[in-house]
Amino acid sequence: MKITFLGTGTSQGVPVIACNCEVCTSDDARDNRLRTSILIEDKGKVIVVDSGPDFRQQMLRANVQRLDAIVFTHEHKDHIAGLDDIRAYNYRQQGPVDVYADARVQAALKREFYYIFEEFKYPGIPQLNLHTIGAEPFDIGHVHFIPIEVLHYKLPVLGFRLKDFTYITDAKTVSGAEKEKIKGSRILVVNALQRQEHISHFTFDEAIAFAGEMGAETTYFTHISHRLGRHIDITRELPRGIELAYDGLQLEI
Repeated sequence: MKITFLGTGTSQGVPVIACNCEVCTSDDARDNRLRTSILIEDKGKVIVVDSGPDFRQQMLRANVQRLDAIVFTHEHKDHIAGLDDIRAYNYRQQGPVDVYADARVQAALKREFYYIFEEFKYPGIPQLNLHTIGAEPFDIGHVHFIPIEVLHYKLPVLGFRLKDFTYITDAKTVSGAEKEKIKGSRILVVNALQRQEHISHFTFDEAIAFAGEMGAETTYFTHISHRLGRHIDITRELPRGIELAYDGLQLEI
């Protein structure tokens, strides 16, 4: 199984519009972060977790020729806004794309993309098959997903464990029961927004503490704000076994 980080930035992306800070003006490609998403490729199946505002750009940049499914973590715009662009895959594959989301996220998709779900459909609109997920594990082809519920302030958000890889974004608190699902992961991905306290995201120090508690062989930080600092500087501060993810990073699981 191959995992590609399509985006590792927070809701505004990096660089941020009209910002001239040292991160946003950095010439290090690792400091350019599209909105958070990953690509999963396994035995012919191609799956994306979240389709944010940069979805089209991410698919072009990664040269993704086929898309079987999108799995959604939650309904915030930086995770769903690019759904309309699955139209290209509908045309190429001559069929719908499978979409996996819980009931609350599905309701949000039906509000935001109402035209997809109308009885009389305009020609060329996105085609999708909705699949309801929740706390129970599910399979897409040979890929086995174990949902992990975290809280993004008060909003439940789904992370996922695939084999010994766990992917979590937009977490502030994680219950003891959900932590048990994570333990034993060889690779953990978790959000580390910034140094300053935040109401709905792990801070840098909180993410380091969480990584230590979970005990993965390697932890990668994602959903990173320009406020955290330059990639090259932050890397020097990280404890052993923790790394900053960056757009385009690929892992073999």
